[in-house]
Amino acid sequence: MTGVGFFEILLIGVVGLLILGPDKLPGALRTMALWIGRFRRSFDDIKRDIEKEIGADDIRRQLRNEAIMDKFKEGKQRITDTVESAKQQTNSLKSSLDLKQQILDSGKAKTDSSSENINKTESTVSSNTTEKSAPNSKESKEPKS
Repeated sequence: MTGVGFFEILLIGVVGLLILGPDKLPGALRTMALWIGRFRRSFDDIKRDIEKEIGADDIRRQLRNEAIMDKFKEGKQRITDTVESAKQQTNSLKSSLDLKQQILDSGKAKTDSSSENINKTESTVSSNTTEKSAPNSKESKEPKS
Protein backbone atom coordinates (compact mmCIF):
# COMPACT_ATOMS: atom_id res chain seq x y z
CA MET A 1 0.00 0.00 0.00
CA THR A 2 2.49 2.60 1.14
CA GLY A 3 5.51 0.83 -0.31
CA VAL A 4 6.97 0.13 3.15
CA GLY A 5 8.30 -3.42 3.30
CA PHE A 6 9.40 -5.67 6.11
CA PHE A 7 13.02 -4.50 6.05
CA GLU A 8 12.02 -0.83 6.25
CA ILE A 9 9.86 -1.53 9.31
CA LEU A 10 12.69 -3.55 10.85
CA LEU A 11 15.12 -0.68 10.24
CA ILE A 12 12.73 1.83 11.86
CA GLY A 13 12.37 -0.50 14.88
CA VAL A 14 16.14 -0.83 15.30
CA VAL A 15 16.64 2.96 15.02
CA GLY A 16 13.80 3.55 17.54
CA LEU A 17 15.34 1.01 19.90
CA LEU A 18 18.71 2.74 19.68
CA ILE A 19 17.28 6.24 20.13
CA LEU A 20 14.62 5.60 22.81
CA GLY A 21 16.14 2.61 24.50
CA PRO A 22 14.49 -0.66 25.54
CA ASP A 23 12.59 0.91 28.48
CA LYS A 24 10.76 3.67 26.59
CA LEU A 25 10.20 1.89 23.22
CA PRO A 26 7.04 -0.09 24.21
CA GLY A 27 5.37 3.04 25.64
CA ALA A 28 6.31 5.07 22.54
CA LEU A 29 4.86 2.37 20.24
CA ARG A 30 1.60 2.35 22.25
CA THR A 31 1.33 6.12 22.06
CA MET A 32 2.07 6.12 18.34
CA ALA A 33 -0.59 3.41 17.74
CA LEU A 34 -3.17 5.49 19.67
CA TRP A 35 -2.38 8.58 17.61
CA ILE A 36 -2.61 6.62 14.34
CA GLY A 37 -5.97 5.16 15.45
CA ARG A 38 -7.33 8.60 16.35
CA PHE A 39 -6.10 10.03 13.08
CA ARG A 40 -7.80 7.24 11.09
CA ARG A 41 -11.10 7.62 12.97
CA SER A 42 -11.15 11.39 12.51
CA PHE A 43 -10.23 10.99 8.82
CA ASP A 44 -13.07 8.45 8.35
CA ASP A 45 -15.51 10.80 10.15
CA ILE A 46 -14.51 13.72 7.94
CA LYS A 47 -14.79 11.53 4.83
CA ARG A 48 -18.27 10.35 5.88
CA ASP A 49 -19.42 13.94 6.53
CA ILE A 50 -18.16 15.11 3.14
CA GLU A 51 -19.89 12.19 1.41
CA LYS A 52 -23.15 13.11 3.16
CA GLU A 53 -22.77 16.74 2.15
CA ILE A 54 -22.23 16.05 -1.53
CA GLY A 55 -24.65 13.14 -1.64
CA ALA A 56 -22.09 10.52 -2.58
CA ASP A 57 -24.60 7.72 -1.99
CA ASP A 58 -26.97 9.28 -4.49
CA ILE A 59 -24.13 9.73 -6.97
CA ARG A 60 -23.08 6.09 -6.52
CA ARG A 61 -26.67 4.94 -7.01
CA GLN A 62 -26.99 7.13 -10.09
CA LEU A 63 -23.75 5.76 -11.58
CA ARG A 64 -24.81 2.20 -10.80
CA ASN A 65 -28.23 2.77 -12.40
CA GLU A 66 -26.60 4.30 -15.47
CA ALA A 67 -24.27 1.31 -15.76
CA ILE A 68 -27.25 -1.04 -15.51
CA MET A 69 -29.18 0.96 -18.12
CA ASP A 70 -26.15 0.86 -20.44
CA LYS A 71 -26.06 -2.94 -20.08
CA PHE A 72 -29.78 -3.12 -20.86
CA LYS A 73 -29.34 -0.91 -23.93
CA GLU A 74 -26.41 -3.03 -25.09
CA GLY A 75 -28.46 -6.20 -24.62
CA LYS A 76 -31.41 -4.67 -26.44
CA GLN A 77 -29.15 -3.66 -29.33
CA ARG A 78 -27.72 -7.18 -29.54
CA ILE A 79 -31.21 -8.68 -29.60
CA THR A 80 -32.33 -6.18 -32.25
CA ASP A 81 -29.28 -7.00 -34.38
CA THR A 82 -29.95 -10.71 -34.01
CA VAL A 83 -33.60 -10.30 -35.00
CA GLU A 84 -32.64 -8.19 -38.03
CA SER A 85 -30.06 -10.78 -39.05
CA ALA A 86 -32.65 -13.54 -38.70
CA LYS A 87 -35.13 -11.53 -40.81
CA GLN A 88 -32.52 -11.05 -43.53
CA GLN A 89 -31.67 -14.75 -43.54
CA THR A 90 -35.35 -15.64 -43.63
CA ASN A 91 -35.95 -13.28 -46.56
CA SER A 92 -32.93 -14.72 -48.35
CA LEU A 93 -34.19 -18.26 -47.85
CA LYS A 94 -37.68 -17.23 -48.94
CA SER A 95 -36.40 -15.66 -52.15
CA SER A 96 -34.25 -18.73 -52.78
CA LEU A 97 -37.25 -20.99 -52.31
CA ASP A 98 -39.37 -18.75 -54.55
CA LEU A 99 -36.70 -18.95 -57.24
CA LYS A 100 -36.55 -22.74 -56.93
CA GLN A 101 -40.33 -22.91 -57.11
CA GLN A 102 -40.33 -20.74 -60.24
CA ILE A 103 -37.73 -23.03 -61.81
CA LEU A 104 -39.81 -26.08 -60.91
CA ASP A 105 -42.97 -24.42 -62.21
CA SER A 106 -41.30 -23.46 -65.49
CA GLY A 107 -39.93 -27.02 -65.76
CA LYS A 108 -43.43 -28.40 -65.19
CA ALA A 109 -44.85 -25.99 -67.74
CA LYS A 110 -42.31 -27.16 -70.30
CA THR A 111 -42.99 -30.78 -69.37
CA ASP A 112 -46.75 -30.20 -69.52
CA SER A 113 -46.52 -28.41 -72.87
CA SER A 114 -44.22 -31.10 -74.29
CA SER A 115 -46.49 -33.85 -72.96
CA GLU A 116 -49.46 -31.99 -74.46
CA ASN A 117 -47.58 -31.82 -77.76
CA ILE A 118 -46.80 -35.51 -77.46
CA ASN A 119 -50.44 -36.24 -76.65
CA LYS A 120 -51.57 -34.12 -79.61
CA THR A 121 -49.06 -35.86 -81.86
CA GLU A 122 -50.15 -39.26 -80.57
CA SER A 123 -53.81 -38.41 -81.08
CA THR A 124 -53.07 -37.07 -84.56
CA VAL A 125 -51.05 -40.16 -85.40
CA SER A 126 -53.70 -42.45 -84.00
CA SER A 127 -56.48 -40.60 -85.80
CA ASN A 128 -54.51 -40.78 -89.04
CA THR A 129 -53.92 -44.45 -88.44
CA THR A 130 -57.60 -45.03 -87.74
CA GLU A 131 -58.60 -43.14 -90.84
CA LYS A 132 -56.18 -45.13 -92.94
CA SER A 133 -57.15 -48.39 -91.37
CA ALA A 134 -60.86 -47.64 -91.60
CA PRO A 135 -61.02 -47.72 -95.40
CA ASN A 136 -58.97 -50.86 -95.42
CA SER A 137 -61.30 -52.44 -92.95
CA LYS A 138 -64.31 -51.60 -95.16
CA GLU A 139 -62.58 -53.17 -98.08
CA SER A 140 -61.72 -56.22 -96.09
CA LYS A 141 -65.33 -56.54 -94.94
CA GLU A 142 -66.69 -56.42 -98.50
CA PRO A 143 -66.32 -59.59 -100.45
CA LYS A 144 -63.86 -59.39 -103.25
CA SER A 145 -65.07 -60.30 -106.62
